[in-house]
Amino acid sequence: MGFIGDQIDSLKSLKVRQALEQVITLGMIVSSALIIWKFLMCVTGSESPVVVVLSESMEPAFQRGDILFLRMGEDPIRAGEIVVFNIDRREIPIVHRVIKVHERNDTKDIDVLTKGDNNDQDDRVLYAPGQQWLQHQHIMGRAVGFLPYVGYVTIIMTENPIIKYALIGALGLLAITSKD
Repeated sequence: MGFIGDQIDSLKSLKVRQALEQVITLGMIVSSALIIWKFLMCVTGSESPVVVVLSESMEPAFQRGDILFLRMGEDPIRAGEIVVFNIDRREIPIVHRVIKVHERNDTKDIDVLTKGDNNDQDDRVLYAPGQQWLQHQHIMGRAVGFLPYVGYVTIIMTENPIIKYALIGALGLLAITSKD
């Protein structure tokens, strides 16, 4: 009958108590993942402690599909650091290198200018209209480590949503029908 047919037969043979136990187990797995994510947010001080590099703009430092680990500390941002920032009215964060830092004397605020290592010009063309610098509120974190190419799974699922839904459905079905 095939893999899916066997899983459906297995689901039919479950008793109500077993099915409820499997659903609760699946809920606990999802809850645990969310708790771990929130814990990482608290520890790193970043609203997104892990991001995937989505373009080739940072080559050769980072390749498309690399996973970056972020941290937002109290130390001032310096030229040469790699930061992840979010621009107003843009959904996807950008990973680029800081090329200039302008410290304001009257406050502890800083203005930052960024550029992708593989780009010819700075990022002012990416910023919001009229914006010349990034401020602290735009920066999500600075890169402190990375895993090469592991994020390609995320890119594939984003570019092909049907794969994402099929994978989530298959994992949910396996979690509910497993008898262990």
